[in-house]
Amino acid sequence: MPEENKGTTTLPTPEKTGYGPVFAVREFRAVFLAHALSLLGVVVSEIALTVLVYELTGSPLLSALVFALGFLPYLVGGTLLSGVADRFAPRRVLVVCDLVCAGCAALMALPATPVAALLVLRCVIAAVSPVFSGTRMATLTDILGDGDLFVLGRSLLRIVSQSAVLVGFGLGGVLLTVVSPRGALAVTLGTFLASALLLRLGTRRRPARSGGGALVRYSLSGARQVLGNRRIRALLLLLWVPPMFVVAPEALAAAYADEAGVGTVWIGLLMCAMPVGTIAGELYAGAALSPAARSRIVLPLAGGGLLPLLLYPLHPGLGWILLVLVLAGSAGAYTLGLDRWFVDAVPGELRGRAMTVHTAGLMTIQGVGVALAGAAAEFWAVSTVVGGVGVLGTVCCVLLAAEVRRTGGAGLTGPDIDTRDGADHDMTGR
Repeated sequence: MPEENKGTTTLPTPEKTGYGPVFAVREFRAVFLAHALSLLGVVVSEIALTVLVYELTGSPLLSALVFALGFLPYLVGGTLLSGVADRFAPRRVLVVCDLVCAGCAALMALPATPVAALLVLRCVIAAVSPVFSGTRMATLTDILGDGDLFVLGRSLLRIVSQSAVLVGFGLGGVLLTVVSPRGALAVTLGTFLASALLLRLGTRRRPARSGGGALVRYSLSGARQVLGNRRIRALLLLLWVPPMFVVAPEALAAAYADEAGVGTVWIGLLMCAMPVGTIAGELYAGAALSPAARSRIVLPLAGGGLLPLLLYPLHPGLGWILLVLVLAGSAGAYTLGLDRWFVDAVPGELRGRAMTVHTAGLMTIQGVGVALAGAAAEFWAVSTVVGGVGVLGTVCCVLLAAEVRRTGGAGLTGPDIDTRDGADHDMTGR
């Protein structure tokens, strides 16, 4: 593997749409497979750790805390450590992050590791995750360029993530019938090590984008620059806010099934419907629509994607509710066009930190959405809560879509977007 090639891979934008040209890029294939393996490791570790903590303590609270700790440290890692993504060589960052997660999994698998240490190690993995994800997103622009190939590559990684929701927990459950929870954590160790090896051997060495000064100050400076730019801030919020609201039906699926008087099979169907819609929407937008068409659907889908949830308070049959969830999930196709606008708006030297902030904010705000939906369901019927989420979410998303349009670039793609529109700060980083 040539070490001298440290620049950005220059790739022409394919004339035809579809995912084939993305898989034709050798480096992307390595990133894609590494993503699938590391994601499998995370899913299996969550299931195994939840079961292990419950077996050791008998406490449902501590067992549930395992999932909560998957969200909370994202905010810390995404703000205080985001500078890692730009300050160090990206391949080194990705490999080291995988090795840190592998080390945590190895310690979790040890019989002598106490519960408190298990929870701390879970926090470490969660704090490292936004740095890893942000660096990988920024690296995709080096591997695929910042045009349509990048958009389709990001889409494929999201599809893998959504697919993990459908099959990952099932596979983890099957695995736990064969091995102990600590044995499953040893499997997680293997997936992280395999991901590190793929990234080390399958991607090129590239230099750091920028850097200097204390890491925390550099990270916070990048976050201020990202959030201080009106255009980028509007794009980030439009990437964050719809998922915050759309997660409510999934979070309340068990409660809704109880309210409807149906069994556990329906809980599984209610939780699977939205990921199925998301995958279908992504695949259709990526394979059948041109870049210009994907750009045109951003604001309509982002603004109106939550409207199907308004059917909940009308108490239709569960078949209709499944259709509602599929439709709400399919509206996530707006992110393909929005990804392009976002990467066009962010200067190259800030890209790693911007992507890390994006990842951290997305995970954190979804955690907030889950908590708020659960709190509301303590006082109102689930159908009322989800319908209210549809109303409030639609209002917020329409306002954000209008702000994105005001800041410039709505309906445009690529270099036509003037990223200086609405900028409150100099985004050069100097």
